[in-house]
Formats: sequence, structure tokens, C-alpha cells
Amino acid sequence: MDIEPNKFLLSMKDISKSFGNFSALKDAYIEVNRSEIMGLVGENGAGKSTLIKILNGAYSLDNGEIIFDNNLWNVKSPQEAQRLGISTIFQEINLSTYLSITENIFLGREIKNRFGFLNWKLMHNETEKLISSFINEEIDVKIPLELYSTAIKQMVAIARAISFQAKLVVMDEPTSSLDEKEVKILFEIMKKLKNNDVSVLFICHNIDEIMYACDRVTIMRDGKTVDVKYKNKTTKLEIVSGMLGRDLEDVKKMGATAFNKRVNNNGVNILSANKLKYGKKVKNVSFDVNSGDIVGLAGLLGSGRTESARLIFGVDKPERGTIKFMDKKINNPLSAIKAGIGFCPEDRKIEGIIPSLSVKDNLTLALLPRLSKAGIIDTKKQDIIVQKYINEVGIKCVSPEQPIKELSGGNQQKVILARWMCMNSKLLILDEPTRGIDVGAKVEIQKIILMLAENGLGVLMISSELEEIIEGANKVFVLRNGHSVSKYEDQNIIESDIIKVMAGAQNE
Repeated sequence: MDIEPNKFLLSMKDISKSFGNFSALKDAYIEVNRSEIMGLVGENGAGKSTLIKILNGAYSLDNGEIIFDNNLWNVKSPQEAQRLGISTIFQEINLSTYLSITENIFLGREIKNRFGFLNWKLMHNETEKLISSFINEEIDVKIPLELYSTAIKQMVAIARAISFQAKLVVMDEPTSSLDEKEVKILFEIMKKLKNNDVSVLFICHNIDEIMYACDRVTIMRDGKTVDVKYKNKTTKLEIVSGMLGRDLEDVKKMGATAFNKRVNNNGVNILSANKLKYGKKVKNVSFDVNSGDIVGLAGLLGSGRTESARLIFGVDKPERGTIKFMDKKINNPLSAIKAGIGFCPEDRKIEGIIPSLSVKDNLTLALLPRLSKAGIIDTKKQDIIVQKYINEVGIKCVSPEQPIKELSGGNQQKVILARWMCMNSKLLILDEPTRGIDVGAKVEIQKIILMLAENGLGVLMISSELEEIIEGANKVFVLRNGHSVSKYEDQNIIESDIIKVMAGAQNE
């Protein structure tokens, strides 16, 4: 079927791509309207990244046709794609962080004055004008980009894309390293792009974000496009059903998460945090965890959830209040680990893993003192332990020696969980355990958390996806403005009540 002129900005039809005997794409398709935000979802291995790399010229296609802006599209590199109107912003932002914002915007196409010198005044002014069109925040464009947050770096990447007169901006997992406030800023920028006749192709694992930000969503599975849905004519569960290839009724039975509704298990108390204060974020926080509990810390951005978790792990020391963990004193992360506390941090790529090290080395990082004698690691014992947990939690890797940076987000998170499982931890602190992870891997990780709790491990869980807290926890403590304001247990854990208390719209 021929494309009608001007109906679509982008049409990719019957796209196939193989690598040796492996077929990555099989007659996949996607179409993006002008001034549209199109979502693209699928599990890891569904073919999303391959499709995008064909679009931006990083890969060549084996079969199929691409039409962009009413012209056949056959670019050979991302640079050529950018010059012709398609800019891709990857999860790992491809900017020179040691350069200023202005230098990043004009890199490779600097403006010179009539004497042949760089016209910094003009470039700074143009950069400020461009940046101010996206965000109402004063930004110094002359200082190094590394001094700014991930959200500002992404904004600069988007601004650079627009400075090339992009008609389509492809965003690959842009929210995976952002907090809730930064995600809202990004969505506002996406709306501004749409209103300025720039289309957005938004690849994301978070279905709630897809449902909020996109006009339509393309669903991929096993290298094929299986459906295209209008946001206002579908549901979250229908999208998940398409991604997993499972019957909708089965997905409905599974619920929004893999957690079962839990009740208190009468375990013994292992952690008591009482009237904690630290800085401006933690003012008066109290909660407790028993063995076998999954305790949820619920709250809006800035409520003090992450800061409270860091106090328990000894990263920071409370200015006031007490922390009792199995009659052991926690002074720092090392003493916390020795006492039996594990911590999966919010940003696993920065704080959770060492990207250049192997799966094996990352998994046994905390265990090394126990595996070493006179400074020599018992590698035979290490290999046995690593293989055991690779099998037990289902880590998908080529071998234990594979660099962890090559693994998907879900498998990286499984490695971090296995790190604390092999330590026989008694308490596991999970800060955003499923952020930036595809639906299938998310289910697997939730099942691991549930299994650990059922085996007697105490879990303290923070999640901005309230469904995880509601369905997974048997106790929920609500934090607001640095205070613990309410506690819910068992059948009293009701989403609408918790949301009202989080927002301060209901008395505790």
C-alpha cells in the first residue's frame, strides 16, 4: 500500500534484519504522524533498538522500505540522519560533559566572525535563546555540562537536536535516570516539541509514562510489530498483554505486578528506626521491619524516602533519632553489610554496579573479603557461587566474565540482588527496584523479591510506582515533607487512602 502524501512523517514498512542466523526483525513496521508523540514498547529483545538503529543509519536493513517526509530514506550514519531531520537521543547521553552547553550545541559547526575568530557572544546568545524555549530555569551556558543534572543534560541533547531543524526526535529510554520532577519537565518539553510541529518517537519500559505522554503506541514482540494502539482507546493491561504475548484475561489475573496480596507474617522485629532526622529532607521519620516483611515507604518526590533508606545503610548518619538493627550498631555501609543489610540503590548504573567489571566481579563484590585469604581470592569457590546465583535468579549473560555494562537493565538488577543473596543478608533495602526495566524482567524481579520475603528476609522497598507498594507490601509507611505521617497494614492498604495522605489531602 502506497503512503498518501503528507499523511505520515515517517513510515517504516516490512523491515527485516538478520545478524548471521539470528533474525532480529521480521517484517516490522511503524508509522509516525506529523506533530505526534508515538510510543514504542516491547520486552528486551523485541527489536526496538535494531529498528531505531536502522532508522538512524547505524545499521543497514535487509528488506523493507522507509519513507521520511515524503522521500525515500536511505541514510548511512546517525550524522547524516541528523542533518536530514532525524535526531536520536540515546539512554547514555552522547555529549561532551567537560565542554560547556554552548560548545555542545555548536560542536562541529561553530560560528565565526568576519575575522575568522569564534563568535562566542553570538553562540552564547543563540544557545540561551534555544534553552529558554524549553525550560523556565536560569541556565549558565558557559560552564561545563558535567556540573548539571541528568535532566539538564537531556534537555541540552534535545536542544542540539532541534538546532539541526529536526522534524523527528527519537528518545531511547530518556526517563530511566530521572526523578519524578525531572520526568515531568521532560514531558513538558515533549509537548512543546509537538506543538512546534516536531514529532517524537518515545521508547520506554514504563507503561504508565507511555499512557501519559503518547498519542499512540506501537507494540513489538520477537522482532515483529504486533499492534498499534491509540492511547484513549486502550488500557495498560492490553499493552502488557501484547508485549508478553499472553491472553488479556491471564494478564488481568496477574494484576499490575507479580506480587500476591500479602498479610503480616508475625516475623520477629529486625529493624526499628525511631524519630530520625537528617538535613532538610528527613525531619521525623519512624518505621519498623520484621523478618519476612515487605515494608513500603510511600511518598511524593522530596518526602524523604531515599534519604531515610541511606540512613539505614549507614551512608549518612542521623543527627537525631535511633536505628536498631538486630542489636547491631550501624556506623557506615561496611558495618551495615557486616551486620546483614543489603542495598540496591535508586541509580544502579552510578551507584549499584561497576560497569567495566564482569558479572562475576559485580556479583561477588561484597563477598570478596569472605572469599579471600591472605589477599588471595578462592576463584574456584567464587565461580561455584556465581554460577549458582546466575541460575537461581535467571541472569541472562554470555558468561560470568561478560562485562555487566553489556547486560540489560533487568539483568543488571538481578546481579545486584544476587550480590546480597549470596551474603545471606537479613534486610534488603530496595530503592526503585524495577525502574527502567521491561515488563517481563520486572515480573521476574518482583517474584524474586517475594520469594526472598517468604524465606524470611526483611525487605524495605521504595517505589514511585505505587502499584508495587500496594500489591507487594504488607506494611506501608507514608512519608510527607520529611515526616512519617501514617501507617497501613494488610487489608487497610488502600491506594486511594494512601494517595490522599501522600498529597496532604486527608488527615492521617
